[in-house]
Amino acid sequence: MEVSVFGSGYVGLVQAAVLADVGHQVICVDIDDRKIVQLRQGIPSIHEPGLAALLEENIKAGRLHFTTQASDAVAHGKVIFIAVGTPPNEDGSADLQHVLSVARQIAGMMEQDRTLVIKSTVPVGTADKVRMETRATLDARDKTHLNAYVVSNPEFLKEGSAVADCSRPDRIIIGSQDPIAQAQMAELYAPFNRNHERTTYMDNRSAELVKYAANAMLATRISFMNELASLAESLGVDIEAVRKGIGSDPRIGYHFIYPGCGFGGSCFPKDLKALIHTAEENGIEPRLLRTVTRINDDQRQLLLHKLKAQFPEGLAGKSIAVWGLAFKPNTDDMREAPSRYLMEALWAEGARVRAFDPEAMTECRRIYGYRNDLELCATRDDTLQDADALVICTEWKAFRVVDFDELRKKLRARLVIDGRNLFNPQQLARAGLHYIGIGLPYIRPSSASVPA
Repeated sequence: MEVSVFGSGYVGLVQAAVLADVGHQVICVDIDDRKIVQLRQGIPSIHEPGLAALLEENIKAGRLHFTTQASDAVAHGKVIFIAVGTPPNEDGSADLQHVLSVARQIAGMMEQDRTLVIKSTVPVGTADKVRMETRATLDARDKTHLNAYVVSNPEFLKEGSAVADCSRPDRIIIGSQDPIAQAQMAELYAPFNRNHERTTYMDNRSAELVKYAANAMLATRISFMNELASLAESLGVDIEAVRKGIGSDPRIGYHFIYPGCGFGGSCFPKDLKALIHTAEENGIEPRLLRTVTRINDDQRQLLLHKLKAQFPEGLAGKSIAVWGLAFKPNTDDMREAPSRYLMEALWAEGARVRAFDPEAMTECRRIYGYRNDLELCATRDDTLQDADALVICTEWKAFRVVDFDELRKKLRARLVIDGRNLFNPQQLARAGLHYIGIGLPYIRPSSASVPA
């Protein structure tokens, strides 16, 4: 099938590459000339495991093309994905200007019927607006005989595993009650349904709410565990034991019940705000959603509070090693990352930061530039040089195996603040380290465990 994708960002680029990989002929369009030149060479504009190989293979096979010419994409694609950004407005609502602009652009160039698939995360009612905009544009062109079928097809990609999520989706949500559009989407996604049917059909508005509801539910699980972790600390309870205990219940499961230093990224914070705004617009007080957001806001400050509690004299002049800058592993995305809240607070306190991340160093430099109080180190161990304490913000695999004796020797205060509970408190106490996790009982290191 001939497919076009408007937007070569995180969602659009992965969707285009995966659809090409199963045999569809795909054109991906973007207004950024430099990005398109780079993509034509098979160089992805984002860090995502497996994406570069997928681009290279499908460009070489002639199934994936990149252009800045919207007219080429409209002429090519029977099915046209809209995968452009929906950044938050000041009031938390989703900014739909890019989605509606692309819809008008497509309608302004159509010479045949087209199916427009909204892949961007959008609030309930967006498909209705797209339908009105395209109809008005077609009528203004005196193309009343043409139809622009509008489908809501939310994405459920996780950064760091987006290629796998898109290639082997656990569900495909199609929001459309038009038989022609449904048939086209069934043909498009047939390669993904060979093992078993993953597609659920519903109306546009229900499909639009599915995406927000899913992210709100996952964010709620995280905030619940973080609140429970605070209770566990006050009771001297090990939250990791509690997590394993409740996770073994199949009604709960283990997904998204890891306590930590807060969630970030481009989805959860933004989508919660948008859903809260939608509720308020419709006269609903979103009490639970507000609480989920407030708990996460507080959790982002927790690492700083734990540090300050260990340095009653203040953090001014201290050197703090930070492991992990991205908001989660296997990505370079630092949007709403806990590391940012920590570092900015440390700088406000007069501390210096020595940081390392396997992928997000360039992004960190782009955000913060060159500062006297920030040193980006070549390795995780380099961050420990002359550091008073270590703070872990991201659970990269590269941080899980550590020589604790070396850690004790290098950290002046022998202090580890672990925002992801990577280590066993007893093991670090035996090594002579002060280890403070999230919801974990503090075990004072025995002086006998520290070599003279």
